[in-house]
Amino acid sequence: MSRADSVSFFANPSGDFPQVDPTAYVDPAARVIGHVIIGANVYVGPYAVIRADEIGDDGQVQPVIIGDESNVQDGVVIHALGGTEVRVGKRTSLAHGCVVHGPAVIGDGCFVGFNAVVYNCVLAAGSFVGTSAVVQEVRLSDNALVPHAGAVLSKEDAAMYVKTTGEKEIQFMEKIINTNLLLTKGYRQ
Repeated sequence: MSRADSVSFFANPSGDFPQVDPTAYVDPAARVIGHVIIGANVYVGPYAVIRADEIGDDGQVQPVIIGDESNVQDGVVIHALGGTEVRVGKRTSLAHGCVVHGPAVIGDGCFVGFNAVVYNCVLAAGSFVGTSAVVQEVRLSDNALVPHAGAVLSKEDAAMYVKTTGEKEIQFMEKIINTNLLLTKGYRQ
């Protein structure tokens, strides 16, 4: 069975189908729905759900865009409110079970941890969101570090709790990217 025959790609109510680069790997148990654009060498794990299907006031569905060499791991949910989009930069990791709900922009080289929730926010390049953290309605600067189980819901929270990624987090993020690039290559073969 070829990859194209085994993956569940669906149109949204507007008739938009996902656009997936041929070098990406999408697990057959994942669901990719609507105006989704998946870049080169992206890994999408089992039971991930990426939906771009809610119609905005203008009658259009905004995209969910996953940048090159990023990974969307097992059980991740990506979705957006009607009229908003989700943009995930290049070489970004969305770890097992996290939820990214748009409007949201996640920059290049970011990590969103296991079971974390990111909603209506901007994570600048190199940001690290720890396990089970919540980031909502804020804009984080480059290399922001949100602690595990932290809640960053305002500018004041960001000033109090958000630190800067260190060598430990940078090495971890690079290891996760490299591991998932190997998975992408291996599963495509």
